[in-house]
Parts: sequence; C-alpha cells; structure tokens
Amino acid sequence: MKKTLLFLSLALSFSITAQRPLDTIYANDQKNVALFFPSPIRQGITGASHFVFTYNREKEQYFGLLQAKPGLESNLFAVTSDGSVYSYILKYSEKLSKLNYFVAANESIGNEAPLDKPVQQAKTNIVTDENRIPYFQRACDYLLKSKSQAIATKRKQGIKLELEQMVYDGSEVYLVIEVKNTSGINFEIDYLNVYRTNGNTKRKSSFQRLPQEGLSHKVCK
Repeated sequence: MKKTLLFLSLALSFSITAQRPLDTIYANDQKNVALFFPSPIRQGITGASHFVFTYNREKEQYFGLLQAKPGLESNLFAVTSDGSVYSYILKYSEKLSKLNYFVAANESIGNEAPLDKPVQQAKTNIVTDENRIPYFQRACDYLLKSKSQAIATKRKQGIKLELEQMVYDGSEVYLVIEVKNTSGINFEIDYLNVYRTNGNTKRKSSFQRLPQEGLSHKVCK
C-alpha cells in the first residue's frame, strides 16, 4: 500500500489596490454559467472543489464556464492575458436568475504586476518552486500524517485508487492519494494524470475534461 501526495503549483505574483466589496455569482450543477472577460483568460482558480471553473488552457479564450454542487460559499480568482486580476464570491443556488456574466474591465481588483514597473522587473521577484521545496516537503509530511477519509474511490483489476484529501493552500492544491494493490502482481507507479471535469457525460456539448498542469509536482511515499 502506498499513500501518495501530489501537489499542483499554480504560482502567481500580483499587487492589489484597495478593494471594493466582491460581487456574488450563483451556479448549480444543472446549468452552465458563462463568464465573458474583456481579455482572454490565462488562469482561473476556485477556492473549493464543489465549484468548477473551466476554460480553454491550450488556446486563450474570453469566456469560461462555471458549475457548482451544494456546499458552502467559496470564491473565484481569475487572471487575464493582460495581467488584470478578478475575484468573485461563489454561491450555490438551485434556481439561477442569470446565466451569462459580461465582466467589465473596471471590475478588476488589481493587476498581476505593478503598472508603474516593467514586467521584467516584476518577474525577478517571483519565488520559484525550486526555492520552496522545503516548504512543500513539510506540507507533504504534515498531510500524510493527518487523519483523512475517502473522498472518491475507484477499483479495477485488483488496484484501488482512493482520493483521501484535497487541500487548498493559496494558489496550490494538494491531493492525498492512496494506491492499494491486491492483484498479486507487483507494479511500480510511473505517473498520475489529474483532470478536472465539468458537465454531464451524456451531454457531450457541455462536457469538458481538462488536464491540470502545474509548474512542478512532487510525490511523497
């Protein structure tokens, strides 16, 4: 039996000016809520797993789709190609009065890099994952020792894959995964692919399965 912790690092460096109260967006698991931004979306992150925001990661587009399952309120954090930062409160609602949101440029809460400094200078201040390896290692050790319970389980031919924890730490997501082999055949783990899905598999027009790619990842046994 092996317990694996995989983290996806989505590093961001940004400056934020004085903020106004955040607007609230409502979503559910029956309909897609579309958000249209003034610039193509470069990155979008929700604060809880029962809210899913999908967008084209291979080719930048102006819109993303939001769905939600019942649960506590959370938030959406998005960055567009021009460096503008947007943030919204997310809530689940069975009935939706609005399905399309057209985001105005003045709704931005700030910019990824200070507008009065060259972008090159801002990049030099970004902390790379290589410099944070000790922090990631301590986080891995802590989560592997902490109590957890199964979130999702899949079995196939004597192999059990179980997701035990999904922990959000700022812009990073930690996944605690247990792999159990009862097949009688020895296997070595080569890699784990992580995907985010949105929509109903029976409705191909609304179903999306997107690979989650971080700047780096580390596995702790």
